[in-house]
Order: sequence, then C-alpha cells, then structure tokens
Amino acid sequence: MSGFSAAPPSPATAVRVASYLLAAGTLLLIMQFKLLPCLLAGLLVYTLVTALAPRLGHRISGDRARAVVVAILGVVVVGLIVLLIMGGISFYHHEIGNPQTLLQDQVMPLVDRARQQLPGVLVNHLPDSVDDLRQMASSLSRKHATALQLAGREAARSLVHVFMGLLLGAIVALSQSGTSTPRRPLAAALAERCHQLTQAFRQIVFAQIKISLVNTALTAVFLLIALPLAGVSIPLAKTLVALTFIAGLLPVVGNLISNVMIVVAALSVSSWVGLVALIYLVAVHKLEYFLNARIVGSRINARAWELLLAMLAMEAIYGLPGVIAAPIFYAYLKRELEQTGLI
Repeated sequence: MSGFSAAPPSPATAVRVASYLLAAGTLLLIMQFKLLPCLLAGLLVYTLVTALAPRLGHRISGDRARAVVVAILGVVVVGLIVLLIMGGISFYHHEIGNPQTLLQDQVMPLVDRARQQLPGVLVNHLPDSVDDLRQMASSLSRKHATALQLAGREAARSLVHVFMGLLLGAIVALSQSGTSTPRRPLAAALAERCHQLTQAFRQIVFAQIKISLVNTALTAVFLLIALPLAGVSIPLAKTLVALTFIAGLLPVVGNLISNVMIVVAALSVSSWVGLVALIYLVAVHKLEYFLNARIVGSRINARAWELLLAMLAMEAIYGLPGVIAAPIFYAYLKRELEQTGLI
C-alpha cells in the first residue's frame, strides 16, 4: 500500500511564511538588544515624511523633483524632532535647575507639608532637613552606584540610538521616493511586513498623541487655571503638566502614572486639595479610558483590556520597553492576522 504525503507548500506560501519568521525574529532581536528607541524614532520620521510628501509632491512632476521634496521634508522633520528633544532638556534644566536649589526650595517644603498630612508612623521616616535628605541620597547612591552608572550609560546609548533612528527613517523615506523597481518575491513580502508595521505604528502613536493632548489640556486647566483661581498653588505644576503629556503617550497605564504624581503633589498642599485632585483625575481617567477604547481600539479593533494584557505580558518579559512596544506590536499582529483572514 502506497503511503500518503502532504503536498509541499507553494513557493508563494513559503516566501510568505519566511517573511513572517524574519519579521518576528527582527522584532525579537530589536527588543533583545535594546534597539527600540532607534526603531520608534525611525518609524516616526518615516511616517511623518511619507504622510506629508504626497501633499506636496503631487504638485511637482518628475521623480527627482519628488525626491528633493522628500529630502527637504526629511531634514525639516528630523530638525523639528531634534529641537523638541533639546527643548525638553532645556525645560528640564529650567524647571529643575540646581539640585541644591531643588532640595531647598521645592522638595523640603513638600516634605514639611507632608508631615502635617501623614500619620506619625510615616512621619518618623521622613528627613528633618536638607542635610538629612542629602545624606539619604548619598547613601542610596553609594549602595546603587553600579546601577546608576549602568542607567547613565543606557540613557546615553538610547539617545544615540534615537538620533540614528531619525537619520535612518529619513534615509529610508528618501529611498522610497524614487522610481520603484520590481522586487523579488521575498523582498516584496518583507516590504509588505514593513508596511504593515508602519501602519500599526501610525494607528497607535497618532491616536495616542490625540488622547494625550486632550488629557494634558484638561490637566493644565485644572493645575494652572482652576486651582490658582481658587487660591491654591500646586508645586511643580508646569512640570507635572509636561510629564502628563509624556506619560500619556503610554496607553492605559500612562494616565495612571501622571495621576499618581499629581495627587501626591496635591496632598502636599492639603488633604482636601488632594481629594479634589483625585476626584477630578478619576473623571479625566474615565474620559481617557473612553477615548482610548474609541480612538485606539476602533483603529485596530482591540478593546482596552486587550492592550493592557499585551502590555502586562511584554512588561514581564522586557520591562518598561515592553510596555512601550506592546501596543504597536499588538496592533501589527492584529493587522497581519486580519490580512490573512484568521481573525
């Protein structure tokens, strides 16, 4: 009796499967070797340039002319992003300033006011003066000197990766602007995987920016307008507003992070101000949850709990970078599954 064997996959299927495996392997390597900042920066520049170029390029004839438009846009976009990064660093130095001034004028008043709000058991663990706080910081620094050095090197390396990603994104966008030549099957399949990843990035990031802007605007109204009109001044209010926008770029958990910081600052003024801040921020959080489900979820056909579950899983494996990457990778996975008709 002759045996039966399954028919070998068609060349097109084999190429498609190979492109999936290569794409998945590349994303895993990016996470493993901590190249996520480079990937995100490159995707951001590429997405912005390719989104803006058609609006200007359709008025210009000729491939070279369109390539010039893309090159100019790439330079402008990279320049603006670099200016934003430098502006953020300048804002940090302007708001934080000298560490000694920070301890004396901002941190210790918060500690003193916290003494009046917290129970005695917790008060005994708070520093009594700037010198005590400085000694605590020095002791922690000595205990964790190696970790602090590693963190500093990681931050510097991440910044270098960001600038490299910005340049690579602009270069790739420029290379796509010329006359397209026929690709071989695997190259075409990999280009499709890159396109799906770019579209997932665009869906998540642009939607989350809208949500973060709404959240930041509402927080700014509360901290910089409503409370001052009521005669209440929250310490580090401007810094908290800026941090709200940055934290708000993380779906779901970003709003919780900013809320905790604001409530702690409000409690340093009085328990009533802390309670009012908590009630207001809970209302804003409910709005942000609705917007998240409405804007982000509708674009990738995912509920908020799906994103949260993906973020928890990625955080358990990769830490904070996993939290940042999870929404984008999850959106990309859903796009690929939808395209193949599996979901």
